[in-house]
Amino acid sequence: MVSNAMYPRILKRPAGSFFLFGLRGAGKSTWARAAFGGARRVDLLDEGVHHALLADPSLFAAELAGLRRGQWVVVDEVQRIPGLLNEAHRLIEERGLRFALLGSSARKLKTAGTNLLAGRAVWKTMFPLAPEELGDDFSLEEVLVHGSVPLVWSAADKRKALEAYVQLYLREEIRAEALVRNLPGFVRFLPVAALFHGQVVNVSGIARDAGTARTTVAGYLDILEDTLLATRLPAYEARLRVRERKHPKLYWVDPGLVRAVKRQLGPLAAEERGALFEGWVFTLLRTYAEERELYDEIFYWSPPGGSAAEVDFLLRRGREFLAIEAKSSPRFSSALTSGLRAVSGLGRLVRRILVFTGPRALTTAEGIEVWPVRRFLDALAAGELWP
Repeated sequence: MVSNAMYPRILKRPAGSFFLFGLRGAGKSTWARAAFGGARRVDLLDEGVHHALLADPSLFAAELAGLRRGQWVVVDEVQRIPGLLNEAHRLIEERGLRFALLGSSARKLKTAGTNLLAGRAVWKTMFPLAPEELGDDFSLEEVLVHGSVPLVWSAADKRKALEAYVQLYLREEIRAEALVRNLPGFVRFLPVAALFHGQVVNVSGIARDAGTARTTVAGYLDILEDTLLATRLPAYEARLRVRERKHPKLYWVDPGLVRAVKRQLGPLAAEERGALFEGWVFTLLRTYAEERELYDEIFYWSPPGGSAAEVDFLLRRGREFLAIEAKSSPRFSSALTSGLRAVSGLGRLVRRILVFTGPRALTTAEGIEVWPVRRFLDALAAGELWP
């Protein structure tokens, strides 16, 4: 296994200023050091630098006074001092500097009054290591058990690293940034939310099980998204009637983090495998979304009337749709394609794919393509998911 620093990332360096967000330990700083070797660095994790700029943000411009037009400035953990974005905006406009603004949380930057550079910087996201990045080190079983967050993947003892990661998250992201008023309540919430990985979000159910108010749980879910640990996948709504609107599904960004938060880090249990595999496929789709222009929007699909025949992921690109079902089963059976058969009547549906862990590719009589994991990964890497 190579070190974290040696894994090439698929993220391409933008030509102009950009935000790069990703959960803590995703490798943002490592990537930026390789991509911007000669850039001026401002590390807000350095407490001396953080305290000085917090007391006097004008020092930021003074430190960059000698830079020439077009030079790069990398700011690490920019969310710690959102006010610096005002200075960055001015330096982009007046002096033509370019900024790589790295952060592990977008929460403080979304608050009212924060300068988000008025469209002068694109937003990028860094996810855990993808199989293409891991190369020969990739092991599906290892990823489902421990995940592929670089900070954990490169550790000598992945289990201990995952246990420590949860504490690091609570200490550095939640408590240090004062994101919640009631830390014990948030700690109770986390394992309950992990149980909903790959499921429709039931805020009332989570609140009941965590012993927390429903409105508080809604805020906690926002924090999970803002700190890049999880995301909510909306349902596809052909007709936007409010009374028929379906609830989103919750997906954590990494299998190892789901298991760590549940304090379930032993051998992989059979009942875990399906949701972990499905969530991993979703993270891969998100990973390749920007770099390969994979889709414009992504949903899950559920037929009217509450039928159980859902489709995990429905991708829209332009006016066309592509449906993907992810199953951890190593054996194909027609039961695995029930959702893909049910979605066949959707207009402009150009492809239906079942991704499974078996060895052989095939096409069913209904035109559903059954892909082993390797074929799916190759299609993502080549940008050939769409027909």
